[in-house]
Amino acid sequence: MPPAGPLAGIRVLDCSSVVMGPYAARLLADQGAEVLKVEPPEGDVLRRAGQGGAMFAHLNRGKRAVALDLKAPEGQAALRRLAAGADVLLHNMRADAATRLGLRREALREVNPRLIVASAVGYGAGGPYEARPAYDDLIQAASGLADIMGRVSPDGEPRYVPLTLSDRVVGIQLAQAITAALFARERGAEGTEIEVPMFETFADLVLGDHLGWLSFEPPRGGPHYPRLMTPQRRPYRTRDGHIAVLLYNDAHWHRFFRAVGREAEMEADPRLRDHAGRTVNFHHAYGMVGEILAERGTAEWLRLLCSLDIPAAPVNGVEALLEDPHLHAVGFWREAPLPNGGTLRSTAPVGRWAGQPETPLRPPPELPGNDPEEATWISR
Repeated sequence: MPPAGPLAGIRVLDCSSVVMGPYAARLLADQGAEVLKVEPPEGDVLRRAGQGGAMFAHLNRGKRAVALDLKAPEGQAALRRLAAGADVLLHNMRADAATRLGLRREALREVNPRLIVASAVGYGAGGPYEARPAYDDLIQAASGLADIMGRVSPDGEPRYVPLTLSDRVVGIQLAQAITAALFARERGAEGTEIEVPMFETFADLVLGDHLGWLSFEPPRGGPHYPRLMTPQRRPYRTRDGHIAVLLYNDAHWHRFFRAVGREAEMEADPRLRDHAGRTVNFHHAYGMVGEILAERGTAEWLRLLCSLDIPAAPVNGVEALLEDPHLHAVGFWREAPLPNGGTLRSTAPVGRWAGQPETPLRPPPELPGNDPEEATWISR
């Protein structure tokens, strides 16, 4: 199948590993780019992760692969041949390692002055943390997220979000930066080198919600957005399970309390009556909503709240998503045959482009041999 999508015709060398860089490259592949994953002879370490390499499969679907030993002269020579025909090279190595392996723009500019070199690093160049290793857990901790999670948890202990969240957020930022550089190049700019740091990117994400009064000088209070920090902000218990409900504006609050016959009580309570009162009393306001929701079953609440156009959703487990009627109706789930005779179940590319044909889901690449002569672009 010829590539399709807004990035069709763009060639990307994915020299990254594990999650962050491969996720960025997969987003580009989802949008039509031809992505060649460059792996060491033993392969990306994520190939050997548990659960049959499921994470590797999802992060690297739609790519081709070549195995190159970039520590050897012949491997670096092969990489330079590939870079000569590429639009983008991305990696997630620290600066010293990238320099040693020939992955910096100054080492590749001679063979391809239009090449865009993009790196996702732990900490930005020039700072005291620049040479430190960085992983998702460390960035969740350093950025303030683990502390915030502890402040709203029952035991008060810092904890991580159980996702490779910072890896994926920074991967999205890296993909966006690459498409911006491609756009600039189309307007006449040369190739460039991009650095997207994990710590700074994720700190910006956390502080956007929680810098609060510390945004101003002099500060008139402390950090943290109150609505997000109340321990009552969680899925509510119902008579037979849990439900997610967000009474966001005044209309939602009035419709909810009217539906349960308690609107007069709401009007009489200054902590509930209007947005200003609720803003400083979210613990009380959400607590009262929780008491009311506990009186009926989840299905009954979903029917009622949806009929009132009040934001509500079930609390799904992963298994429930496999059968979700909306996801099936919009073509969210895709399947691809695997070389071993099995089938990969994965998700559709996010976003739709009018007039662009939809291409079938392509499986992740098998690891090829490490003969440098195999390092050639192969059109799909």
